[in-house]
Amino acid sequence: MSASQQLVAATQLLERVSDTPRLDAELLMAHALGLSRNNLLLRARDLTPPAEFDALLQRRLAHEPVAYIRGYQEFWDLTLAVTPDVLIPRGDSETLIEAAQKHFAGSPLPLRILDLGTGSGALLLASLSIFKEAQGVAIDASAAALAVAQGNAERLGFAGSTAFFHRDWRDAGWTDDLGQFDLILCNPPYIETDAELAPQVRAYEPASALFAGANGLDDYKLLIPRIPALLKPSGVAIFEIGLGQHEAITRLATQQGFVVSPHRDLADIIRALSLSKPHSG
Repeated sequence: MSASQQLVAATQLLERVSDTPRLDAELLMAHALGLSRNNLLLRARDLTPPAEFDALLQRRLAHEPVAYIRGYQEFWDLTLAVTPDVLIPRGDSETLIEAAQKHFAGSPLPLRILDLGTGSGALLLASLSIFKEAQGVAIDASAAALAVAQGNAERLGFAGSTAFFHRDWRDAGWTDDLGQFDLILCNPPYIETDAELAPQVRAYEPASALFAGANGLDDYKLLIPRIPALLKPSGVAIFEIGLGQHEAITRLATQQGFVVSPHRDLADIIRALSLSKPHSG
C-alpha cells in the first residue's frame, strides 16, 4: 500500500476522533517519513509508509494530540518543541502578537517583554522574533514547562535575550525584582472548571494551564491588579481571553485604571484585550 492509499484509510479511521482527520493523517505520515507535509503530498503515490506510522495512528485514535505525538508545533513562524507539560500553542494566540505589532507601529519598539505563564515560550519567542532588540523575561509555575521554554529559546537562537524564572502568581512576592516592561503578554488559564472539552484537551493538556475556577476568571482577578506596577507608562499588557469573557475582564481592567482595546481572531471572536495606561497616548 502506498502512502497515498494509507492516508485515505487513516483519514477514514480518524474521522471518529478528529475534526481534521485528513490533516492529522498527513502530519503524522510526514513525521513518520521525516518529510515536510508539502513534500509528502508531492510524493505520496511513490512512497511506502514506514512501519511506525501505525503506532502513531493508534496514539491519535486514542485522542492524543498530534502536537504531542510529533513533539513539536508551529506557531507564528517558529517551530516549537512541546510536551504534555505545556499547553499546545494555537493559532488563536497569534492574535496577541498581531495586537503587539499594532500597538508599537510608528512608536518606539519594546525593549523589555514579560511573558506570564510562558508554557512552551510561544508568545515570548514570537514577540522576540519581531522586536529583535528586546530582552525577554518569562515566568511559569511549572519547572517542567520552563525547561521546555528554555530549550526552545536555546534552539531558536534566543538564549542570549531571555531569562526564565520559576514563579507562581498565586504566591506572595512573585513580582519581586522583575522591574517594569514595555510589553506584557499572557495566556492564562481561562476555562470554567466544569466546561465540556474535547478528550484530546481534557485528557492530555495540563489542567493547570486550562482551568480557572467556576467562571474561568480566577487568574485574571489575581493578575490584572499586579499589572500597573509591572507596566511602563507607554507600555501595553495583552491578555488572551475566552469566548464571552470580554465584558467581565474589561470591567476588571477598567477598575485598575486601564484603557482596554479588544482584538478579534480569524473567527471574528474577541480573543485578546490590550490594557494600557490612560496617559500612554
